[in-house]
Amino acid sequence: MARSSTRPTSRDVAHAAGVSQAAVSLVLGDKWRGRVSEPTAERVRQAARDLGYRPNLAARNLRLGRTRTVLLVVPALTTEFFAGVYTGAARVAAEHGFGVVLYPSPEGIGPARDPFASAQAALDGVIASSMAADALTDIRGDQLPLVMLDSDPAGSLGAATVNLDIADGVRQVAEHLLGLGHRRVLHLAADVPSWTFEIRARELAARMAAVPGTEVRTARAPISIDGALTATEAALGAPGPRPTAIVCDDDKLAAGAYKALRRLGLRIPDDISVTGLDDLALATAIDPELTTVRLDAELFGEHGMRALLAVLEGHRPTSGDIPVQLVVRGSTAPPPTP
Repeated sequence: MARSSTRPTSRDVAHAAGVSQAAVSLVLGDKWRGRVSEPTAERVRQAARDLGYRPNLAARNLRLGRTRTVLLVVPALTTEFFAGVYTGAARVAAEHGFGVVLYPSPEGIGPARDPFASAQAALDGVIASSMAADALTDIRGDQLPLVMLDSDPAGSLGAATVNLDIADGVRQVAEHLLGLGHRRVLHLAADVPSWTFEIRARELAARMAAVPGTEVRTARAPISIDGALTATEAALGAPGPRPTAIVCDDDKLAAGAYKALRRLGLRIPDDISVTGLDDLALATAIDPELTTVRLDAELFGEHGMRALLAVLEGHRPTSGDIPVQLVVRGSTAPPPTP
């Protein structure tokens, strides 16, 4: 079928498919089930494809009272993890005619400058990381349909919560190190007041405490290579037996730990093992490659967007944490013989 030289309308689609404009609206608005037959719906879709028809979303949004725009509130985009979350969320949003706007906090936590005069007037909903939750109050995002990422389900601000199974990831790390024979562990903890990091500390302590003769020391550091370097040097210079493994809250902290260990003349993993959490590109760029927990950031973003779409439609989002996987590489080995 030849395409018109002018922009096709829903009337053109109706004429080509031999149906009413109301039927076209039902089919292209995905509200045809039970009201239009499957063969008719497919005929409408085919006519729209042949004509190159695209619905006028601006006019449709005015009728529906929606902007079809979602805000994704994340910490500063200093790693590719949150870029992956955005990619996954935007992909699902585009499939449903929505756009996603990023709102990064400048220092990783806390409010950034409000990009909207009124979030409630400009947005349909918000997806927010618990690491940037303070920004919600500044833009009144907590008054909109809200899905929280990496947040305590028992105390979440949102209508729904989407989590990676971080607790299981930490358990996998602990079991791996315990299986290798490690009993003295340094926890290089992110100095960020967030539920996701509280879970890491709690699960590591609980798992190690279940095995007699274990010891966990904690050193806190900002999520930066320099911060991790300084914290690791200080922790390893403290009195007492040296830990045989360092468990890092994320891969960037692990990279800082690598630098500190090399400055101290210690070999990885011969003298001390190191683990991370995230499986960023950084994990395979350092030598030896890092044993870490793989978090699927794009899948995380997809689940967050699907949960928000369900909330907007008045449905209950799918429950259950997203599985994570330990990836064993060259940075871990049995502890050195005393």
